[in-house]
Amino acid sequence: MQQTTTSRPLIMIVNDDGIQAPGIRALIGFVVADADVIVVAPDSPQSGKASSITVDGPLRITPLPDFKGARMYAVSGTPVDCVKLGIHTVMPRRPDILLSGINHGSNSACNLIYSGTMGAVMEGAQLGIPSVGFSLLHHGIDADFSQCEDVVKRVVDDVLRNGLPKDVCLNVNIPAQCTPEGIKVVRGGRGHWTDEYTRYEDPHGHAFYWLSGSFVDEEPDNPETDNYWLGRRYATIVPVRPDQSYIPAIDTLRRRYE
Repeated sequence: MQQTTTSRPLIMIVNDDGIQAPGIRALIGFVVADADVIVVAPDSPQSGKASSITVDGPLRITPLPDFKGARMYAVSGTPVDCVKLGIHTVMPRRPDILLSGINHGSNSACNLIYSGTMGAVMEGAQLGIPSVGFSLLHHGIDADFSQCEDVVKRVVDDVLRNGLPKDVCLNVNIPAQCTPEGIKVVRGGRGHWTDEYTRYEDPHGHAFYWLSGSFVDEEPDNPETDNYWLGRRYATIVPVRPDQSYIPAIDTLRRRYE
């Protein structure tokens, strides 16, 4: 296996939109000049897979031609499969940082619960690797990712230099179609999806359903939240922990059950 240099940081990149997505290609371009980059990403779109893993079938790794000097590997699985398998079989050593994205679409507020982008990031955090997910608030294939460059470089440089708190990873969202006014470190806003399903019929008259609905922001005027600042053209950073235990409730519930 080809070895990376020892004088440059080693970056592992993954995503959930697939290895051919423009967002991951943009991310590679932003960091490859100053690091050794190895990409281990799904061979097809895997949006909405969260932290799912493949347990009922084989996983295959396909080497692809280098891209801008980054080594490229496509995996027939989910984003978390890519992290697990990549660390186990592809990476020549432990990466100095794991990056996921740049996602096509928002992962603000509760969206990170469903996100394959952030599933990969949280897997990296569980492995003790400083991990960051990047998302652009634009779903289109023609999205302009160039506006993300300054935010990406600033965050990556800072994390490589200063690390992250133990068991913490970062969810970074970037507003679309503008140059960000700056960066705000906040919490994820409270909100929910209406989760509606539209009913259709196939040519044989059999019903099927397609997920629809819209996001309801429960605190649109709260400046402590990501959506508040994203709406004002700022990029946001939300520190996230894979451990979702709610410690303050333990004593209350313990008195009820023990």
